[in-house]
Amino acid sequence: MQLPDDLRYSSDHEWVRLEDGKLRLGITDYAQDALGDVVYVEVPEVGVAVEALAKVSEVESTKSVSDIYAPVAGTVVAVNADLADSPERLNDDPYGEGWICVIEPADPSSVESLLDVEAYRRLIEGS
Repeated sequence: MQLPDDLRYSSDHEWVRLEDGKLRLGITDYAQDALGDVVYVEVPEVGVAVEALAKVSEVESTKSVSDIYAPVAGTVVAVNADLADSPERLNDDPYGEGWICVIEPADPSSVESLLDVEAYRRLIEGS
């Protein structure tokens, strides 16, 4: 299972990568594996304000439908529109082409409250 050490993680199995003060968001390898084959991804609209821990997206797989939560409050500034035609990217490349959206955080320091790779590893190993 892939766990890049340059990312921050939420306890709900989302990851964020800090890029020029913005946060690229996706679901972890652990999450995509638990979901099974992803068949649909609902991405948020650009410009939408999101609250920390509020639903920002929805992923449908052959097993279930799961909400994706914003790990921090902010504004959606970009979305991965390619997921409409290729939702399987969440399974194939969760930390690359499978990203969901980019959030400009309301408080840039809020990313520090997320889990580092070691804390996330402990979380999933305890599951």
